[in-house]
Order: sequence, then structure tokens, then C-alpha cells
Amino acid sequence: MKKTAKEKRFDAKSLRFKLWAYFALFAIIILALLWFLQVFFLHHYYEAMKINETNKIAQTISMSYGSENFYDMLSNISASNDLYIQVEMLDGALVYSPSSGSDRPPTYMYFRELQTLKEEYLKSGRDSLSVMLSTPGTDYNTLAYVTTLGGQGTDAARLYIFSPLYPVESTLNILRHQLIYVSIISLLFALLFGIYLSVRVSGPLRRISKSAMKLAEGKFGTTFDGGSYTEIRDLADTLTYTSMELEKASNQQKDLMANVSHDLRTPLTMVKSYAEMIRDISGDNPAKRNEHLEVIISEADRLNVLVSDMLSLSRLQTGAMILEKSTFSMKKVAEETVKSFDILAEQEGYNILLSCPEDISVNGDESKIRQVLSNLLTNAVKYCGTDKTIIVVVEKHQGKMRCSVSDHGMGIAPDEIDHIWDRYYKSSTNHVRSTKGTGLGLSIVKEIVVLHGGTYGVDSTPGEGSTFWFEI
Repeated sequence: MKKTAKEKRFDAKSLRFKLWAYFALFAIIILALLWFLQVFFLHHYYEAMKINETNKIAQTISMSYGSENFYDMLSNISASNDLYIQVEMLDGALVYSPSSGSDRPPTYMYFRELQTLKEEYLKSGRDSLSVMLSTPGTDYNTLAYVTTLGGQGTDAARLYIFSPLYPVESTLNILRHQLIYVSIISLLFALLFGIYLSVRVSGPLRRISKSAMKLAEGKFGTTFDGGSYTEIRDLADTLTYTSMELEKASNQQKDLMANVSHDLRTPLTMVKSYAEMIRDISGDNPAKRNEHLEVIISEADRLNVLVSDMLSLSRLQTGAMILEKSTFSMKKVAEETVKSFDILAEQEGYNILLSCPEDISVNGDESKIRQVLSNLLTNAVKYCGTDKTIIVVVEKHQGKMRCSVSDHGMGIAPDEIDHIWDRYYKSSTNHVRSTKGTGLGLSIVKEIVVLHGGTYGVDSTPGEGSTFWFEI
């Protein structure tokens, strides 16, 4: 069914629109997640990171307590991490605090927080304590940490760390403005790239669809362009192969109709003509009448063979033919089939030689294998050379039974080898004997051998002859 102009312009169910919509939705989800993490989650993330960082610094200081450069290390840590660090003995004697002459907070800047932290620490009875304290006169809180260094001996001391948690509102405002621009640019890029991607992916499929419409209209041989994507290119190649096969089948159908019409017209014309001759001329002449009746019978037999071969080939190709398998002697089958051609040796001087050094048992449909060998012999008789010699060889070959039929005729041109198994294909090679074959013999050979799971072929040299063979 053809689409309207409006449906062609926009289709919400099309792959093109779906790809664009999914890509745009993916971009919106990523931006929403970014806004949530950077704006709404940043404050909590900042505090969690500060706590984690302070705990790691405290562990580093505890491990380095008593080393020669311990106090230098405290100064470096304090300066590089924006911390207030104080160390005092258990009796309250101050061991280390930032110098009041530096740009760091004076010694007792956190006096009130220090006293509160000491009380909380002593009450807790824990090895270390981390609390969040408000800083009077400021709009931010302070993370306070305390632990004991050196156990409970005379060298034991307490470590106090104060880490100011500055407000992040100003940073959040900057991030919000920045994210607005980032979001607008990202969405525009996502929409444009989504359009580009959807066109790139759906374009080859649209071209394939147009080509498929041509194929549906009966334009066999149409080629399909799959673009640069492997999966779509494979689909296009498959459809192109299908198109070529349909074209081939269409041509074969036309040839079949032409050949069948020709093959039927000739004997029917003969039957009609000789029947009229019997009616008008030879009806009262027994000799002439019998001669004319023999022609009618012969042409009727030809029609019967043609219809029988067509029916057999049709049943073989559609799988309707059921093999009646049994184990039989191929040597016996070959001898009896060759013997049936003795009349040609007596009347026309043909010499059919059989070579079968040993008896070979074959499991298959005996009547069908006889038909295969008979068709190959009929073909050899038609195209054999002037010596009228045909050689049949039955032997074992790589664990299989191989039967070959050779002649010394003109052979087959290389460009015709692949076509001789087709229905009604007529080789350009001149044949010695004028036969009334149906043109289906080799096609039937191919189908029967394939149905048996065997292989077949032909070896031919122009000017020297051909050898047709099959293996089961």
C-alpha cells in the first residue's frame, strides 16, 4: 500500500524518527543526570569527600608520629590542604600548632570548637572522633577530628584537625550558568547528530525498500544498495541474490513454456496430420493405414515420455518424490541398462563398453539409479563422436560408488559446463544422432543424485569428448 504525501514527510513509527528520538532522549537523560550530580548532589558530595580526605590525612599523620620530619610534614599538610592542625600532650601541653605569624589561623582561633571537641571525645571513649561543628560569626561549618597518637604512654599526644567547609553556593551558581550553556549546546548537537545518524542508518533501508517495490512490480534483476553498514549490506546482497535468482527463474519459466509448447506442438501436429491422412487417404489401404498409425503411436509415446519426464522432474524438485531404498548390485544394474541399448549396436553400429571389475553394493532407489544411468547413456549416444564408442565405468572411489559415462564427441565449451544441467538447455555442440529427447534428461540426473545425497559432474575437453559421472 502506497503512503500519502503527509505520511512520507513524517512517520512517528519510522526507524528514522525512532533513532532521532532515542538519541535525543539519551542526551536529555545524560544532561539531567549531570545537573543532578553537579547542582543537587554537589553539596553532599563535597562534605563526604572532605570527611574522607580528613580521615586519610589523620591516618598518615598517625603513622608518621615520632619521625624526624614529623612537624615539617604537619606544616606541609596544613598548608596544602587548608587545614588547622594542632598536637598537644595528654596533660594539655601544646606541641604543635600553626604559627600566629603565618597566614594560617592563630593558635586559638578554634578555641571554642577545640574545647567542645575535647569534651565529646572524652565522653565517647573511642580512639578517634569526627564531628561537624558550627563556626560562630561565619556561614559555614567546620569538620573537627581528634585521635590519640602514640597510644597511652608518656609520649602519647592528641591530634586535632579542623577543616572548614566553605559554602558552595557561589560555585553552584557558576556551575548552573555553565550547565545552561553546556545543555543548550549539547542538545543542539545531539539533535543535529541524531538527524544525521538517523538519515545515515535509514537511508540505505529506504533505498532497499524502493528497490524491493520495483522487485514486487516484477522488475527482476533489480540490484540493492546496502551502504556501508555490514548488516544492511548483507541484507542488500541477499536481496540482490534473490532478485537475480528470480530473474533466472523467470527466464527459465519463459524458456520452459516456449520449449514445452514447441515439444508439444510437433507431435500433436503429427498426430493430427496422420489422423487426417487415415481419414481422407489411407483408411481403405491397410498397409498405408498401419504405417500412419505407427507414426501416431510413436508421437503419442513421445508425448507420454515428455509428460512423464516433466512430472518426474517436478516431483523431484518439490520433494514429493519418495525414494524406495534398498541394497542392490550396481554391476547388475549397469549390465542390464547397457544391454537395453543393444538395439543401437545392431541397427546403427554403436559400441557401448562396460568396465566393472568388482561387484559393488549400493543403498538407494534401484529404479531411479537405472534412470540416471539410462539418461547419461542416451545423452552420450546423442553427442558421441563418429567412432560411436561409449565407455561405462563402475568402480569404487574414495569409499563411494562412482559411475562414469564417456564419449569421444566434440566435448562441451567451458562457458556451457555450468548450464548443461538446466532444464531444456541445448548445447551448441552438434550431435551425431537425431534423437527425440525431452531436454530434461540431465536435469533429472542432477535431481535424483542430489536426492540420494550424492555428487555429480562432467569433465570435458572440446574436440576430445566428455565424461559424465555421479557418486553415491
